[in-house]
Amino acid sequence: MDNLIINYTPTGMIPTRELTSYVPLSVSEIVESVLMANEKGITVVHLHARDTEGKPTLNPDVYGQIITGIRKYAQELVICVSLSGRLQPDFEHRSLPLLLTGDAKPDMGSLTLSSLNFITGASINQPDTIIRLAEKMREMRILPELEAFDSGMINYGKYLIRKKIIRLPCYLNLIVGNVSSAQMDLMDISNLINRLPDQCTWAVGGIGETQLPANALAITIGAGVRVGLEDNIYYSKGILASNEMLISRVHDLAKLHERKIMHPSKLRSILQLEKGKGKYGCIE
Repeated sequence: MDNLIINYTPTGMIPTRELTSYVPLSVSEIVESVLMANEKGITVVHLHARDTEGKPTLNPDVYGQIITGIRKYAQELVICVSLSGRLQPDFEHRSLPLLLTGDAKPDMGSLTLSSLNFITGASINQPDTIIRLAEKMREMRILPELEAFDSGMINYGKYLIRKKIIRLPCYLNLIVGNVSSAQMDLMDISNLINRLPDQCTWAVGGIGETQLPANALAITIGAGVRVGLEDNIYYSKGILASNEMLISRVHDLAKLHERKIMHPSKLRSILQLEKGKGKYGCIE
C-alpha cells in the first residue's frame, strides 16, 4: 500500500538554537532540510519561516525564498505554509503568505479550527479570522491544511464545510498530546477519528514524547503521520533528535508494517492540487 502520508514539520515556532542545534532556522537550512527529507521520502512539508534573528515570521518574502528554493529541486512536493495565530492573531498578518504567486505560491495553508492553550501561551483563532483565512485560501486556490486538537475543532470544521466555506475534499491533521487538548490514548483518538468529515485525508501528529506513539499508532491503523522537530526535539529520553533521525524512524516503522510512502503526486490527485499551484476543489 503506497498510502502512508508523511507530513514533515522541520522547524515550527518554538525550537531555538539554545534548545537544540539541529533545528533549521535560516532559509538555506530549511531548504536543505526539506530536500533531505524529500530524498528520503515525504509527501507534504509544513513550513514555518524564521527571520534573520531566528524568530518566527509571517514575512511572505522569507516564505517565498524557502518555497522557490524547495521547488527548484522538488517540484512535486506538496508545500504548506503555517498561518499560525500564536504571535500575530490578526487576519492581516496571517494572510500575507497567501498572496505569494508563481513558483513561490504554496499549495496549502494551515488553518487551526479554534483557539487553544499551550503550556507557554495561547493560539488565538477567532471565528471570523478562521472564516476570512478560509475564504482567502479559496480565492487564491490554496487548500486549507485543517488542524484539530480536539473534537470541538473537528465539529467546527464540519460546520464550515456545511456552510460551503470549506469545500471537499479536505486534508486534516489530528494533533494529540497537548496539555489542554486531546491526549495520546485510544479513547481520545478513536473519538476524533469517528468525527472526521467525509472525503477527508488525514494524518496524526503527537507533541513532545507522544510523537513516537502517535506515529506508530497512525501507521498501524492506516493513517498518515506528522513528524518533525516542530512537535518534538527528542529522539528518546535525554537524546536530542535531528529531523533526519525522526524521518528515518518513521520509514523503519512503515517498512515493518509493509506500508509504502505516498508520493506527492498521488496526494495531489486525491486533493485536486495541480503541480505548482493550488486548486481548491471545483471553484466557480
